[in-house]
Amino acid sequence: MRKLLNEWDREADGNTLYSIVRDLFPLCRSITGDGLRESFSYLGKYVDITLHEVPSGTRVFDWTVPREWNIRDAYIKNQRGERVVDFRSCNLHVLNYSVPVYAKMPLAELKQHIHTLPESPDWVPYRTSYYRDDWGFCMSHRQLSRLPDEEYEVCIDATLAAGHMTIGELRIQGRTNSEVIISAHSCHPSLCNDNLSGMAVATLLAQRLARLPLRYSYRFLWMPGTIGAIAWLALNESVVPRIKHGLVLSCLGDPGKFSYKRSRRGDSEIDQAVENLLFHSGREYQIFDFSPYGYDERQFCSPGFNLPVGCFMRTPNGRYPEYHTSADNLDFVTRDSLSESLRHLLEVVFILENNSRYLNLNPKCEPQLGRRGLYEQVGGKTQPRREEAMLWILNLSDGEHSLLDIAQRSGMPFPDLFSAAELLEEHRLLKKLEQ
Repeated sequence: MRKLLNEWDREADGNTLYSIVRDLFPLCRSITGDGLRESFSYLGKYVDITLHEVPSGTRVFDWTVPREWNIRDAYIKNQRGERVVDFRSCNLHVLNYSVPVYAKMPLAELKQHIHTLPESPDWVPYRTSYYRDDWGFCMSHRQLSRLPDEEYEVCIDATLAAGHMTIGELRIQGRTNSEVIISAHSCHPSLCNDNLSGMAVATLLAQRLARLPLRYSYRFLWMPGTIGAIAWLALNESVVPRIKHGLVLSCLGDPGKFSYKRSRRGDSEIDQAVENLLFHSGREYQIFDFSPYGYDERQFCSPGFNLPVGCFMRTPNGRYPEYHTSADNLDFVTRDSLSESLRHLLEVVFILENNSRYLNLNPKCEPQLGRRGLYEQVGGKTQPRREEAMLWILNLSDGEHSLLDIAQRSGMPFPDLFSAAELLEEHRLLKKLEQ
């Protein structure tokens, strides 16, 4: 695992992640349909994704998998036959999940089906109508204000019929069947940060982990938001007891500071791991307590499951102006931000993989570290970090405290404590306990 961290290449990984985002950007994704399948097929160039097709009408707890939506074209034409709104130039122009329509109508009637952002007049909003039959268009407020009062031809060439909802999954077998779940919602069309960044980072993380000997098994899920997670949980309840840790990934490509939303439990091992990493990162960050609003952590953390799943982000959803607008584009995300996000997640995996409980084999007072070459030979100096780490580990390694517990108590970075534990184990002062 240390070798994996050392092989992280900020520039190369950033370029790869950005290319994934760039290539997926034009596809019109939704909670069902061919755009979703095509996106998963593309990710299959990097990792071996298995696709699960859940039929429309499938009952999943209190929800029902909706009809499948596919769109071929959509436009608004003026009286000269010019496309003043064109789905082919921006797939946000159509209310996602619009029913098919072909009609001619005056501007006043058309406006009842137009969505804009008056506060950001040059941006196109992203809007949906998944569970209520409706149709509509999204456009910039400035463009709407300039439309002449005349008759318009509107067309949404789409189908809404019985079909399937697609979920992408990859499971990497570790030494144990205890699982870490990594989930990225994949249902938004051309939105780079809120959607594609999580999909891309999850893909490259899965690619790296697939090459490693791992303690945990890792299950990656690329799926539609809300209904996808609900369906996966409903159809995989037998798997749920094996889930020991989990992260939902989103908004990982913007230049903002890192953010973490705790699991419903608030003090789970994944919460401690991410918080220890961010605290010692040397960068500004923010931690949020759990709330039942956000991404699919709210499904994994629902009271009937209460899984230890947090949400790892940069700027959280809804807290940047570009959120759910055409401004969440290829200019908004950066290669460096995507690459840093991958690096932090590799470090989180490092912590989870190496967090163990130890037993001090010489528990009655401190062992003499100096004669073993583990202690500074000249006394009176400021305590070196390695020695401080060893003393903390020896004191709290009673079989009850994990390295993460010790990190939280001592305020020290996990990697320093892990290195010290390895050294103490090598000198037969410490014994790793079976997990």
